Amino acid sequence: MRGYLFVLLIAATVTYLTTPAVRRIARRVGAVTALRERDVHTVPIPRLGGAAIYFGIAVAMLTASQVPFFEAVFAGRTAYVVLLSAGAVCLLGVFDDLWELDAVTKAAGQMLAAGIMAWQGIQLISLPIFGTFIPSRMLLIVVTVVAIMVTINAVNFVDGLDGLAAGMVAIAGTAFFIYSYALAVNSSPGDYASLASVITAALVGSCLGFLPHNFNPARIFMGDSGSMLLGLLMATSTVAITGTVEPSQLEDIRIVPAFMPLVLPLAVLALPLIDLLLAILRRTRAGKMPWQPDKLHLHHRMLSLGHSHAGAVLILYFWTATVGFGVALFALVPPATALLVGGAAVICALVLTIGPRRWRQMAATAVPGAGQRSATVVIPADPALPRPPADPDSPGATGVTKPAARQVRSAEGPGGSAEDRDDRPDTHRSGAGVNSGMNGS
Repeated sequence: MRGYLFVLLIAATVTYLTTPAVRRIARRVGAVTALRERDVHTVPIPRLGGAAIYFGIAVAMLTASQVPFFEAVFAGRTAYVVLLSAGAVCLLGVFDDLWELDAVTKAAGQMLAAGIMAWQGIQLISLPIFGTFIPSRMLLIVVTVVAIMVTINAVNFVDGLDGLAAGMVAIAGTAFFIYSYALAVNSSPGDYASLASVITAALVGSCLGFLPHNFNPARIFMGDSGSMLLGLLMATSTVAITGTVEPSQLEDIRIVPAFMPLVLPLAVLALPLIDLLLAILRRTRAGKMPWQPDKLHLHHRMLSLGHSHAGAVLILYFWTATVGFGVALFALVPPATALLVGGAAVICALVLTIGPRRWRQMAATAVPGAGQRSATVVIPADPALPRPPADPDSPGATGVTKPAARQVRSAEGPGGSAEDRDDRPDTHRSGAGVNSGMNGS
C-alpha cells in the first residue's frame, strides 16, 4: 500500500506545481474558453489543464518503474504503451483546445489511441453474453475500443462545472482502487502489484493535485486534453483488471466477486454514462446529432433545482461515491451490510438533491409573500405642481426651493423588478468544462 501512496503523492505534487505554469502558457497561446450560451461561467478561463494532469501521471508512473515493488508491472512494455496512448489522447485534446477539432477527427484520434492499447494487450479477456463467453480476440479488441471511446466521451460530457470531472474521477478511481487492490492481494499475496492499481493511483493523485486550481471558482479548466485523458485512463484501468479474472472462477458461489470487474466500471462511471445516454436520446429525439450541444446535462439540471455552483458539484460527488463505493462493498462485506449502507447513502443523496426546492415550496406555502422584500422607488416631483415653501431655518436655505421627491414603496421579489434584474451586472464567476466536438455538451 505504501508504494501506491507514493505514486499518488508524486502525481498530486507534480500536477499541483505544474498547473500554474500551464495556465500561463494557455493564456499566451490563446487557449482560453470563450463565453458560450450553454456555459455557466461569465469570464474567459484558460484551459489546457490536461497537460499538467498528464505530466503528473507520467512522472508518477516513470518513478514507479524504478521502485522494486513494481518491477513486474513495468517488466514488459504494456505500461509504456498506456503512457504513449494517454499522451496521444492528451495531445489530441490540446489540439482541440486550441483549434476546436470536428467530431470526426476527435473520434478517429480516440479510436487510434484505444486501438493501439487493445492491440498491445490492454483488452477484455472474455465477454459474457447470456452465460456464454466469447473468446474471439478480434471481437474483444473491437469491444475494448468501443468501451474506451464510450468512457472517454462520458467523462467529457460530464465536464461542465468547476471541479466536477476531476472530483468525480478521483472518487470513482478511489472506489475502483480499493477493489483492485483487494483483488490483487487475495489472488497473489506474494506479489500484488498490478498495472490497474498503479494507473488508478496515479490518476487519483493527479486529479487531487488539479482540484485546488479547478474547484469553484476555477482558475483553469482541464479542457478536452484533460477530460479525454481521464476517460482513457479510467477505462484502461478497468479493462486491465479483467485480466485477473478467469472464466473458470465464475461459479455460483462466487458470482458477485467474479463479475465485479465487469460491473464495477459501470458503477463508478454511472453518472457520466447516464448523462451520455440521456444526451444521445434527447438530442436524437429532437432531430439533432448526438454531439450537438445543449444545456440539459445533469449538472445543468442540478443548477435548475436551485443548488449553487459548488453545491451542485458536491452533491454529484456524493452520488458518485454512493454508487461506486456501494457496488464495491458487495465484494468486500456481506451483501446484507452492503445493501444497508448503500440504501442509507441513496436516501441521503435524494434528500440532498431535492431538498432545497422542496423546502422553498413549503416556506412559500406556509408564509404567503415569503422571500419578498421592499424596494424604495424615488419619483421626481412634477414641476407644475405647487411647491411647499422653503423653511428659512433649515441649513443651507437660500430662498430657492427644489422639487420634492416622492418615495413609493413597492413589494418585489428577491431579484428586484424586471428592469433591475436585466440591468444588474452578473458578478458570479464560475467555470464550466470545455465540451466540444465529440460531446458538444
